[in-house]
Amino acid sequence: MKIPKGLQALVDDGKVDAVLRQLKSGKEASVYVVACGTDIRCAKVYKDAEHRGFHKLAAYQEGRKARGSRDARAMARRGRHGRKMQDAEWTNAEVTALYRLAHAGVRVPTPYGVYDRVLLMELVVDAQGNPAPRLNDVDMNAQQARLWHAFTIAQIVRMLCAGLIHGDLSEYNVLLDAAGPVIIDLPQAVNAASNNNAFSMLERDVNNMRAAFARAAPELLQTAYALEIWTLYEAGALTPETVLTGRYTQTLAGADLGAVLDQIEDARREAEARQRGREETEPV
Repeated sequence: MKIPKGLQALVDDGKVDAVLRQLKSGKEASVYVVACGTDIRCAKVYKDAEHRGFHKLAAYQEGRKARGSRDARAMARRGRHGRKMQDAEWTNAEVTALYRLAHAGVRVPTPYGVYDRVLLMELVVDAQGNPAPRLNDVDMNAQQARLWHAFTIAQIVRMLCAGLIHGDLSEYNVLLDAAGPVIIDLPQAVNAASNNNAFSMLERDVNNMRAAFARAAPELLQTAYALEIWTLYEAGALTPETVLTGRYTQTLAGADLGAVLDQIEDARREAEARQRGREETEPV
């Protein structure tokens, strides 16, 4: 295919040997399947700030450190230099999040570097070697939905333990490869400790996943993981191995933290006891 303008520099520099086809085009970026030597990867070409459709950008950027006061002032003025800095920050935020989450054991595409608003990363594929479908394009049964929902909640917890919240997680940015869900699209990733909108974004991510998987397993609509996860996180008691119950309904406002943690611990023990009971009754 004809080399897109955004990828011409990478082809000229030998970072990309051939552009095979376009994989996706969205408001924020276009994604292409490319050849890098013998490896097939994907190249995400970000659109400039004037053409991006992402709303309420300031809410996501709160808590991020600008590289210098001059850049921060320029971004606030929204001039040419400011837009250039904003574009660079948007791109760098995703590659930084990918490296950080991959190191933490979160299932995200492996990044291979960012070059002037182009992110090179792993092409996530299905069992047949084709580009993996998005969650919204997959039909699943109730058992698959329950397993994938539990796995995705565990990934959200692992992300939070690494200090990040996706901030825009939905069925459109979860891929399903041969081993299960892979989380993509992270330029808006939120710093959990320094963003005042962190909990509301975590809650939206969790509820979006609940709604997506509940189409095949409606009982998931009765779960309430967000408050449970956040309460444990704020108390410094959340780890990737934390056993969650999904039954936490008490509001954060005015809550007795000790009583809340006792409630969660009791529910966790009940869940573990039920699991042991199931294992003991299963035929060998």
